[in-house]
Amino acid sequence: MARKCSISGKGPQFGNNVSHSHKKTRKKWSVNIITKRIYVPEEDRWVRVKVSTQMLRTIQKKGLLATLRDNGLTLKQVT
Repeated sequence: MARKCSISGKGPQFGNNVSHSHKKTRKKWSVNIITKRIYVPEEDRWVRVKVSTQMLRTIQKKGLLATLRDNGLTLKQVT
């Protein structure tokens, strides 16, 4: 499974490592993705979601359903 946030769609970024002599080699920056169980009080159940830690902070602030609504998703699309 890809290392991609299921809510924001954030994935790895690619670029160059540049040495002192300006020799360039390819580099990959991975996203901090975790699998988290989140309780949804509106539906009285737990949901397992793969999210980035930045999106997890947003979920803790707004709630899962409000965050999904802001990103144009439903609960069924994420799980």
